[in-house]
Amino acid sequence: MKHNVHKCTGNSGNETTMNWDDLRLFLAVARTGSISGGAKHLGVQHSTVSRRMRQLEEKLGARLFERKKGGYELTQAGENLEKAALRIECEVIGVDGALVGKDTTLTGPLRVTAINNMASSVLMPMFAQFSEKHPLVELRIVVSNNDASLSEREADVAIRLTNTPPDTLVGKRLVTVASTIYGEMSYLAKLKKEGGKPQWIGVECCGFHKAWTKQSCEDPVYQFVSDDTLLTLSAIREGLGISYLPCFMGDADPSLQRYCDPDPAHDLGLWLLLHPDLKRTARVLAFRDYMVTAITESKDLFEGNRVNSNA
Repeated sequence: MKHNVHKCTGNSGNETTMNWDDLRLFLAVARTGSISGGAKHLGVQHSTVSRRMRQLEEKLGARLFERKKGGYELTQAGENLEKAALRIECEVIGVDGALVGKDTTLTGPLRVTAINNMASSVLMPMFAQFSEKHPLVELRIVVSNNDASLSEREADVAIRLTNTPPDTLVGKRLVTVASTIYGEMSYLAKLKKEGGKPQWIGVECCGFHKAWTKQSCEDPVYQFVSDDTLLTLSAIREGLGISYLPCFMGDADPSLQRYCDPDPAHDLGLWLLLHPDLKRTARVLAFRDYMVTAITESKDLFEGNRVNSNA
């Protein structure tokens, strides 16, 4: 959908006309704290964002960003523009949402974002069954460990692990996801026989696992570091050490064994979230209802109640 131009006021007090794309790029840089982050966020070239930001500053006659050691920070003029841009964003979303919300047919694209380890394992059969049931819906799975902005319509539905979901979204907590420490069977057997401390695998896949590892590992010196849970799973299989995994992954692998019981302090909620403007869209509601039922039926798997025979 092509949006109209908008007017903002520069330092001179004169109204400056700009299009929504300018403001959308500006907000992406402001939110990510860098030109490269904004470019990646929107899927455009770094040079394009850099050039457009320079042009925007020239158009407004003011510096919008100051480059600091930790990234780009908004100037006072930038903060003022951000407030105006956020108001315009809400208006744009409202127009799009009003149109999309009237969609009552089970056809068209449906963009769903979910974290990699879940989307490629336990959720994939559910996605496949939904697609088989609704062949006219084009299901697009966006794998991301970061929160996709539903307000910017990067996705229609988000499946997220969190205990603090955004209060601006419509959502439902489906199940609790348990996690614990896993090791390869022969590795743990040798460790038990010979004694000594286990080797920890360093993880940078998410804030949760990184924090839990830091709390549990006495010696934070790692021979192997992973930034993806699927890679961590493979490293555990190879006997490189122990690490945290969600129980729906660890219990499903016959070569792995629990090092200890799950700690309720590590429980996370599995939420299905969508933008309020999409709560009347047929394909979104159909997907929501289907996933609520499918995930609830797999409650034991997510909550760590279904332990493999080797544990």
